[in-house]
Amino acid sequence: MNKRTVIVIAGLVGAIVAASAGWYFVSPLFINRTVDEQLPFELPSDSELEELAPEDFDDLAAEIQSTAAMMPDKAMEESMPADGETLVLLQGEFQDADNFHQGSGKATIFQLADGSRLLRLEDFSVTNGPELHVILATGASPTARFDLGNHIDLGKLKGNLGNQNYEISADVNIELYQSVVIYCVPFHVVFSVAPLSK
Repeated sequence: MNKRTVIVIAGLVGAIVAASAGWYFVSPLFINRTVDEQLPFELPSDSELEELAPEDFDDLAAEIQSTAAMMPDKAMEESMPADGETLVLLQGEFQDADNFHQGSGKATIFQLADGSRLLRLEDFSVTNGPELHVILATGASPTARFDLGNHIDLGKLKGNLGNQNYEISADVNIELYQSVVIYCVPFHVVFSVAPLSK
């Protein structure tokens, strides 16, 4: 094989590698992936709540007050749900990171009856990109990786559109985290942030 042939082959291999890398990094900007996961539990509907008579609420309130009066005072870090009860711990709305990286929808952290935690993204939409991950961050409104503070990676974003669930380890102290961040790992870019509050 002469030198010219080697150069041509090397050039073709380089072009294929460059094209593949370019497709990997650029194609997500033009391709949407929709996810529609269901909640692993049911929240009471508005009609179910409306069916309760006012005296049902009064009886329930009186029972809670009498039970609470008999219990000793004790500070708890987090409230635990009763059997079959699901609590909303934190929630927030996704915001645009900038004019190009845009996001919307709701982030809610639930504590389930068995004590496990779940992050739920609903009516969610974000500009797509390569290797987007879902991150819990101690930073309230991070705009760059240095603003994230301590953070936990909940895994790769399942889709840039739709409803989706992410498990949170039981040993995570949720109270420390102030935002859910959609984060591009290879380029260290924040795509969208949902500041969390009770």
